[in-house]
Amino acid sequence: MIRFLKALILLPVAILVVLLAVANRAPVTLSLDPFSQDAPEFATRLPLFAVIFAAVMLGVVIGGTAGWLAQGKNRKSRRQLRREARQLRYETERLKTQNPPATTLPATVSSSPGPRF
Repeated sequence: MIRFLKALILLPVAILVVLLAVANRAPVTLSLDPFSQDAPEFATRLPLFAVIFAAVMLGVVIGGTAGWLAQGKNRKSRRQLRREARQLRYETERLKTQNPPATTLPATVSSSPGPRF
């Protein structure tokens, strides 16, 4: 079912990406020199779709990095809680093996119904 839903979402996205690439294949000049528009120091000619895709990928990387850095406190607290839970489990098992249960009698069932809440 998940595979079908992925295909249902990714197929139209892939078609749109291909259409964007075909419609925007004219070359554009990409210049990283803001001072000289006539003769830039570093300029290259690329298809417009390549510039668009590169900008989108750069945005995804920057956004992912920012999200990862923002979640640092949560990851740290989860590690501490996991460590504490592991220590408590170890301590519980150690105490169980150290002090076996004193009574081995079966539990008695009370015939009078207790208060109902």
